[in-house]
Amino acid sequence: MPVERSEYLSSVWKDGIFNGRVAFVTGGAGTICSAQTRALVHLGADACIIGRNVEKTDAVAKDLATARKGARVIGIGGCDVRDPESLNKAAERCVKELGAIDFVIAGAAGNFVAPISGLSSKGFKSVMDIDVLGTFNTIKATVPYLIESAKRNPNPSKDGLTGGRIIFVSASFHYTGMPLQAHVAAAKSSVDSLMASVSLEYGPYGITSNVISPGAIADTEGMRRLSGGNKGDQWQIAASVPLARWGTIRDIADATVYLFSDTGNYVNGEVLVVDGAAWRLKTASGPGTDSSTQYPQFLLNGELAKYAKDARDGRSKL
Repeated sequence: MPVERSEYLSSVWKDGIFNGRVAFVTGGAGTICSAQTRALVHLGADACIIGRNVEKTDAVAKDLATARKGARVIGIGGCDVRDPESLNKAAERCVKELGAIDFVIAGAAGNFVAPISGLSSKGFKSVMDIDVLGTFNTIKATVPYLIESAKRNPNPSKDGLTGGRIIFVSASFHYTGMPLQAHVAAAKSSVDSLMASVSLEYGPYGITSNVISPGAIADTEGMRRLSGGNKGDQWQIAASVPLARWGTIRDIADATVYLFSDTGNYVNGEVLVVDGAAWRLKTASGPGTDSSTQYPQFLLNGELAKYAKDARDGRSKL
């Protein structure tokens, strides 16, 4: 059953603006990246989503194909972004079956809640490998195709159609720092840096490279894992955002369409923060805490991640 357009895409975008385009999306079976992909598909693109879980990736691909009659969406499961050969083969298959790679979303990521004292080198490395090495591998696997797409679609666009664009999905933890997220902050700051390097080295080829940094997005895997389990505390968190609400997947999808479409022709090397200005009021409480926890007492008392849950088994991480 197709999802209502209003849930993932604003009414301002014209149908067909991505006709004939192909999107390659790592982490494409996740809540945010699948919404980004759904918006692109609705507006005319075909897509190839990459994931580690074969069944989930295939199921999400079939669901995304319902966004537009005649859409082609390939799900490539069993692909680990930490393995460059696996990504190279996925990119090759995408081009063979769909004809090109015009847009890339590098969205594969790992996260869990842990203080530095409880964070092992293995755990730190795992997040760095998925987020940073995985992003680097995605760049290497897709840039040759993006260069070709940029050649076919000169910037600025003369016909409204675009190509040769890449978006990295980041976060805002590293702007001010956040307890219990040292590993994620280190990884996302590296992702932002890779984005900047791509903008400088491949901008002359016509490629645009930008970051979207989501804030707290409602009903996503990340927020279910990182936010407090008490509904009242979740409302309090939302009230601390200057816009007084959590974000929606549509907010992120709209930002994606903006950067990939004709409207984003001259946007390159930028971080687009989509969080209602929450990072400017960032507190030091950290994820998984509730309204009763105050910085720095919850750290000194060892009251860590009271409500943060492990997505695999529902237990507290700490």
